[in-house]
Parts: sequence; C-alpha cells; structure tokens
Amino acid sequence: MFIILGYLIVGAGVFASYVAMGGHLGALYQPFEFTLIGGAAIGAYIAGSNSASIKLLFEAVPKAIKRSPYGKPLYMELLALLYVLLNKARRDGLMSIESDIEDPKASAIFTQYPQVQKDAKLMEFLTDYLRIMISGNMNSFEIETLMDQEIEALHNEHHTPVNAVRAVADGLPAFGIVAAVLGVVKALAAVDQPPAILADLISKAMVGTFLGILLAYGFCYPFASAVERQSVASIKVLECIKVTLLASMNGYPPPLAVEFGRKVLFSSVRPSFSELEAHVRQAKNQAASR
Repeated sequence: MFIILGYLIVGAGVFASYVAMGGHLGALYQPFEFTLIGGAAIGAYIAGSNSASIKLLFEAVPKAIKRSPYGKPLYMELLALLYVLLNKARRDGLMSIESDIEDPKASAIFTQYPQVQKDAKLMEFLTDYLRIMISGNMNSFEIETLMDQEIEALHNEHHTPVNAVRAVADGLPAFGIVAAVLGVVKALAAVDQPPAILADLISKAMVGTFLGILLAYGFCYPFASAVERQSVASIKVLECIKVTLLASMNGYPPPLAVEFGRKVLFSSVRPSFSELEAHVRQAKNQAASR
C-alpha cells in the first residue's frame, strides 16, 4: 500500500504545485504524447525480454502492491516449525519426519503453521533440504554449497523484473525527448502560423520531456525498489532456513539452532529472544500433546 500512497503524493505534489503556480492542467493533457512514450518503452522492453522474464514481471506486480508476507508472525511460525521438526528428528531419528515432509498438507506438524504452508517456494526449499538430510549422503559443507547456489539462482531470478523495470525507467526520459523532438518538428513545419499557434505547439512538445522524466523517477524507479524489497525478503527467509538446518547438522540442539536462524533476520522482523523462546515452548507443548 505504501507504493500507492507514494504515487498519490507524487501526483499531488507535482500537479497541485503546477496549478498553484498558475498553470492549467488542460495544457498537460496530451494523450498521444503518453501513448508515444509508453508504447516505445513497452516495445523496447518486449524486444529485450523473453516469455519467462515477462511472466516474472507480471508475477511481481501484485507482490509489490500487496503487503509483504515476510513479517514477524511468519518468522515466529517458521522458527517454531523448525524447532518442532528438528526436535522430533533429534529425539526419534531423522526418518521419523519423513512422512511429514513427503506430504506436508497431511502432516499434523505442518498444518499447525498455515502461514508457512502458504509460501510454496519456502515449503519447497525446506522440504527438499530436509529430504536431503534424511538421505544421509551429503555432509553439511556440501549441503551449504548447494543451498548457496540455489539461493543465488533464486536471487538472480527475482531480480529479473527489477532490472527490467529499471531499464525501462532509464529509457523513459530518452523517449520523452523523442516525443519532444517530434513535437518541435511539428511546430517548425507550421512556422507560417501565428505566434500563438506556434507557442501552443511548442508547449505540447515540451510535455513529452515532462512525462518521460516524471514516469521514470516518480513511478518506475519506486516500483522497481518495491519489487526489490520483496525479492530481498523472499531470499532472507530461505537464509533463515539454511542457517537453522546447518546448525542442526553441525550438532547444535534445536533451541540453539533456531537461535542461529533468528540472528540472521532483519531487525524490523526479528522476534526477541524471549518472544521466540515463549513461542517455541508453546509449539513444544502442542507437539507433546499430539
């Protein structure tokens, strides 16, 4: 929602100030300037993209507008889930959680954490590496390397729409200049007209430059930043899982392993030690009652 609020402030700040200075909004209403700039920008983006990158961009749009799911409640659930799984594996052996990770939707453990289950990528990452741990054929260094490679690949994939939007934003001022130049050409072709008509044509030409700059720095760059924040948050949750599982593989008990995971979180979403301890204790009691 912040991106929508920001857009409203940008629009109000620019156009209200223009009116307050004595300008007329009608002079800025040049729909064909907008279609020229927007059409050129969209066409250039399509020419430099493929179906996969376009699909990623369409998937990123609603995520940038919606509130991020990667808040403290999700991390509290995730760390509690990791504790319950690792505690059960430590107590009864790794094979005891095999049925849980093979069918999480039917698992009595996973169903207690609905926010975690909603994130398909998180669930895939968690269950895949728990499955690898159960196989017992890889040590912690090998799994850490594999995790790092997967996280890097996901990071690059998530940044595809970010890079695309920023490339469009970089090109918008130039397309605005193209629109302005075409407008000036049109004005020069009417040099035999009265000064009032020439002035009107030149003012319309300048709207192209205005629109290109405004769309680039007032709308596209902020949108790219919003998509990037979501990307970083979606990667951070995987790093939390990575650190927790590796700590467990290196022999740390579950309470300490989840503390490793807590420490890698951003301060804005990181639960305190006492908050996590109370939540984990509650999860432990619920698991024991089952």
